[in-house]
Amino acid sequence: MTTSISAFTLVMVPPLSAETRAWPDRLRKTVPGITVLSPEDPDAVRAALARADAAYGTLTPELLGITQQLRWLQAPQAGPPPGFYHTDLVRHPAQVTNMRDTYTDHVAHHTVALVLALARQLPRYVREQAAGHWAPDWSDGAVVPLAEAHALVVGTGAVGAEAGRLLAAFGTHVEGVDPRVTEAPPGFSRVLTPDHLDRALGRADLVILTVPHTPSTEGLMDADRLAAMKPGSCLVNVGRGPTVRLDDLVAALDSGHLRGAALDVFEREPLPEDHPLWRHPAAVITPHVAGAGPHAAQRRFEVLAENAQRFADGRPLINVVDKTQWF
Repeated sequence: MTTSISAFTLVMVPPLSAETRAWPDRLRKTVPGITVLSPEDPDAVRAALARADAAYGTLTPELLGITQQLRWLQAPQAGPPPGFYHTDLVRHPAQVTNMRDTYTDHVAHHTVALVLALARQLPRYVREQAAGHWAPDWSDGAVVPLAEAHALVVGTGAVGAEAGRLLAAFGTHVEGVDPRVTEAPPGFSRVLTPDHLDRALGRADLVILTVPHTPSTEGLMDADRLAAMKPGSCLVNVGRGPTVRLDDLVAALDSGHLRGAALDVFEREPLPEDHPLWRHPAAVITPHVAGAGPHAAQRRFEVLAENAQRFADGRPLINVVDKTQWF
């Protein structure tokens, strides 16, 4: 975008949260010339989108088809749920931006917490605590010694890079796999291209997924890839749920091929109450809360406001998505 348009209309597509309901007034105070509409009933939404230059939220094929001059769509998340990047949106000329890098620190810290939980048998000891059992395990294989461990971070964007840096502080040898990043981030020995993934899996004591859900990562960790992991290794997923086939993961845990798995994201959310992972002794489950923490809401608003100002000025937007790859 190079042409300054100054005044433009942005539509906040419902539903809005308590947090985002305050954003229209904040945007009006922050970005001169912006008109912000926040319609609620379906007819008002359609009327607003027909005149929208930009929008925040999710546009179904029907809603996208109503737009006549849309040039920019701000996604509400770093990795929107399946179906956000439908065919009509991919083909549409509007640019899409996302919220990446707004909770990098929170997700990276959660990642390390999950690694430590697996490495130190915390799930087992929590169960023993609930049962009132004093059952220490001093066997040689009781813990994963992080100072001697090899971690493979699949996806070395902001979250993966920070998680790897933190693990390196424990003395962990950290490698990465990424289709775009070529220079090793701090703490990493190297970053490999995705065609090296299968071989790298066999070396790692810890496999950490921070990848987005894309056409190429859907079902990334299936039965074959889980079998390619080092016997006795652990899997951590803080990226997106559809990257791991849960039935295959349960089988790998049941067989003892994997020592453990820690998941914050799942193929289906919420994870069904009867899913075996809830009660699996080798699994750690958190309900998609890795991004929880202070300042995330403010950071998300700042991305929207920054892009709104850039859009008005005709300057390049930040966090632009390759719609064909969904990130």
